[in-house]
Amino acid sequence: MKRILFAVLMSGALMLGTARAANPVVEMVTSKGTIKIELYPKKAPITVKNFLQYVKDGFYDGTIFHRVIPGFMIQGGGFKPGMKKKKTRDPIKLEVNVGLSNTTGTIAMARTPNPNSATAQFFINVSDNSDSLDPNAMSAGYAVFGKVIEGLKVAKEIVSVPRGNFNGYQDVPKTYVIIRKVRLKK
Repeated sequence: MKRILFAVLMSGALMLGTARAANPVVEMVTSKGTIKIELYPKKAPITVKNFLQYVKDGFYDGTIFHRVIPGFMIQGGGFKPGMKKKKTRDPIKLEVNVGLSNTTGTIAMARTPNPNSATAQFFINVSDNSDSLDPNAMSAGYAVFGKVIEGLKVAKEIVSVPRGNFNGYQDVPKTYVIIRKVRLKK
């Protein structure tokens, strides 16, 4: 009887440990549908912490996907409609070579040519961009920190919207694709 009780208690403890170890998931509700993204805090702790702080602050609510390139990616998180840039917190350190790659469905931080310049903007890879966006001899790479687990079809619909130039910006959707809200689900 003691062995059975011990086994039951241990299996319960193991299940609790597994539940606690689960990666956080965010839900991004857009004007085209919902995208669920699993984040990888063990592999990219700085980047995930930064992204989740913006989520907690409601920063992404009402922003747009401001750059979409078919066969490449959709980028958002920094502009409101009218290409009005939002004020961000300080940049974070680039996290690459952590076992994550810019493959189809992954989310990564956008940045300037300075590798340590990522703030709030992110992009979702709609195709395998590992050859051009992972670290290589020509580039420091782009920090992947999660993956779409539901709604990749939505991301691919976003990338197919008509686009053009707007006030010096290229590949801007002609009709706004709005990020209505982003929330931590678990």
